[in-house]
Amino acid sequence: MRLPRTALLLCLTLALYPAWAGTITLSIGKQTVYAEVVDTPQSRERGLMQRDHLCANCGMLFVFENPGRLSFWMKDTTLPLAIAFIAADGTIVNIEEMQPDTTGSHVAQNDALYALEMNRNWFSKNGIRPDDKVRGIPQTLKAHRE
Repeated sequence: MRLPRTALLLCLTLALYPAWAGTITLSIGKQTVYAEVVDTPQSRERGLMQRDHLCANCGMLFVFENPGRLSFWMKDTTLPLAIAFIAADGTIVNIEEMQPDTTGSHVAQNDALYALEMNRNWFSKNGIRPDDKVRGIPQTLKAHRE
């Protein structure tokens, strides 16, 4: 089986950053996302800091222990990003566009268990909105967190 080019690039990236937990394939609407999973305080704190590229359908899925009003900022992050806050059932709570290297907070409007960072405007370009479902979050991640 031949991997899509974006998946291959993501695998090569992960080889350079072995501290990340791995990747999963998510579906949102008609789009496939290759998401790096970060689920420890240290990996969540680092996030996409000091990265200068993120492939078109690649992102980072932040997994938390408990649902809450998650808050993110862009300090030391040079990539322009968008973030979707996601409830425990996979429903997108809200989506925010974020500017590089800023300290303003981007906050979930309701309780969220996950946050998915993608390139700026990725969600709007693909017609993805709040209340859409993110499919493919493994039950093991959900069970471990709930």
